Amino acid sequence: MTDSRPFDRVLVANRGEIAVRILRACHEMGMETVAVYSDPDAEAAHVRLADIAVRIGPPAPTESYLRIDRVIEAALRTGAQAIHPGYGFLAERAAFARACEDAGIVFVGPPSRSIEALGDKLAARRTAASVGVASVPGTLEPVPVDRPDQVGEIVDLARGIGFPVMVKAAAGGGGRGMRRVEREEDLAAALVAGSSEAASAFGDGSVYLERVIQPARHIEVQLLGDARGSVVALGERDCSIQRRHQKLIEEAPAPGLTREQRERLHALAVSVTAAAGLRNAATCEFLYDGTEFYFLEVNTRLQVEHGVTELVSGLDIVREQFWLAAGEPLSPAALMAAAHAAEPYGHAIEARISAEDPARAFAPTPGRVVRWVMPAGPGVRVDTAIESGERVPPEYDNLIAKLMVHASDRPTAILRLRRALDETEIGGIQTTVPFHQFVVEERDFVDGRLSTDYVAEHWDGPAAHDRAARAAQLAVALDELGPSLVPSLDDTREGALPVDGPVSGSGSKSAPTPGAAAAVRQGAPPSQSAAWRRAGRVAGRDRWPT
Repeated sequence: MTDSRPFDRVLVANRGEIAVRILRACHEMGMETVAVYSDPDAEAAHVRLADIAVRIGPPAPTESYLRIDRVIEAALRTGAQAIHPGYGFLAERAAFARACEDAGIVFVGPPSRSIEALGDKLAARRTAASVGVASVPGTLEPVPVDRPDQVGEIVDLARGIGFPVMVKAAAGGGGRGMRRVEREEDLAAALVAGSSEAASAFGDGSVYLERVIQPARHIEVQLLGDARGSVVALGERDCSIQRRHQKLIEEAPAPGLTREQRERLHALAVSVTAAAGLRNAATCEFLYDGTEFYFLEVNTRLQVEHGVTELVSGLDIVREQFWLAAGEPLSPAALMAAAHAAEPYGHAIEARISAEDPARAFAPTPGRVVRWVMPAGPGVRVDTAIESGERVPPEYDNLIAKLMVHASDRPTAILRLRRALDETEIGGIQTTVPFHQFVVEERDFVDGRLSTDYVAEHWDGPAAHDRAARAAQLAVALDELGPSLVPSLDDTREGALPVDGPVSGSGSKSAPTPGAAAAVRQGAPPSQSAAWRRAGRVAGRDRWPT
């Protein structure tokens, strides 16, 4: 690897926090940057941060960020030598990578042939089988959705796999096209619905069947590969805290695995991706049932949660991507990180903060942010593109910040995340912060008892809303009564206030509601100003919309 920059000018074909993340890496490496934007993003952070910005269309993604021709045209017009796609949008489109290759532009990611080989989940499952890596039991070919005369055969196939089964899209990810089927009579409708959604989202309606493994953990391995055929694992991440296949919290390393288990898992991931000729960055995903690791799929792009691996490995993955795209071999830093992947440095956790209401089934809550204060201090990293006064548009993903913490071990990392969430102030829109506050206090999470069913079994959104609403009402009532009738801070420590009963379906005590304690603290005399101000912030944050 040379000391010069890999490219002179790079176009970032994305928006939001990931565009900002990539632009910053470019600037650190001395590369000029080009941003692309749609009309709602004309004043967005990534546009302001770039050296050059090019409008590519109206709000709809299909007319802007998903327009391959307009992105290529912007790169050619501005003299960009390379395009980094980030994640989402065009990142896993083999057609986009091929369009870059045809135009003489370097695609910062796996080549189009690797995306085709690994991005197609059925092709990836066949590749895994060819190197002896076990996949989740299911089909290796698309299910013939367009053949009503074969419904009986499809049902027989599902019986052989074992109900419940999952209908999954062969292309793309993010939960699109997925349908869980408990009964034989529901299979045909689920296949049609899943295929239709997959066709709309990815332009490919092919679907296949997989057995549902429960309980299970979702664990993925971060990989890098170079043009010389070397592929290494940088470590694994546990992504089990998810809802409808959308990840909410990720951490590295995966809790509870031994060094030997980590080494075995990393070797499985390397085997699959090396067989497909991986170059650049990818992630190999597995389900873990407590005994076996079952191959799921490969994501041929930078992952949302790449930051937690960076924190425990000390490696800048985006920087590595640029050098690998320029044809350089894996760097000494990457090889060193891979050598220590089974014994990472400390523990990192990421909480995805989204403009969603966790009390209402995580419904989107776009709107204008009127207050935005992110946490800081030792071991805290925030990747975001939002500032106070900006609007979260309804046309795009609801993720507005990635709050990451790093500490020497998992218990300390959880304490640090609690503190960081407590410092977070977001006003004007509802966010997922209350959900994350619940999780970091909940006993099963703290003890590392994780599964993909965690949210369904532990989180009761309406009950959390009711608790917060009562806390807000109490705060108002106490404020009207005045400080003379309010207990001192010594009377409001943990245990002084009642804690609600078990959360529905969890079998464990729910976390104390921060808003309840804050409501009492709000009446503290001004002489205790630090606690008084903090109480006001906590109470304000916990007031969910009615």
